Amino acid sequence: MDIKLDITPFLVVIDATKAATFYEAAFDAIILEKYTNNGRTNARVRIGNADFWIGDEEPEFDNLSPTTIGGSAVRMILTTPDPDTIFAKALKAGATQICPVTVEEDWKIGKLKDPFGHIWEIGCPHSESIS
Repeated sequence: MDIKLDITPFLVVIDATKAATFYEAAFDAIILEKYTNNGRTNARVRIGNADFWIGDEEPEFDNLSPTTIGGSAVRMILTTPDPDTIFAKALKAGATQICPVTVEEDWKIGKLKDPFGHIWEIGCPHSESIS
């Protein structure tokens, strides 16, 4: 059976409008669509060639942010041949460093937390790094 499948992450945050602004500043994200319904905002975001959604919490559907649950259950991995530059840009936009960019297990990679509690690893295989 040939059924095409895709996975699109949906990051739940407190204040999706601010999150969209952060992702634009940190990762040159493009906001593909954004709407507000019943006081809650959702946005489809593109970073590079990857799309994902961000949206405000919906407690009645158990859609809770890392801030509310006290941590993040997933990690986003952003691959780039220039992890140093992208990592620094994210920090400047308001992210918090967890681990600096370094070579680890043949990857040049760093880990940070965005202002909304989501964990991002930024890197690439060391052999592909330009920085």
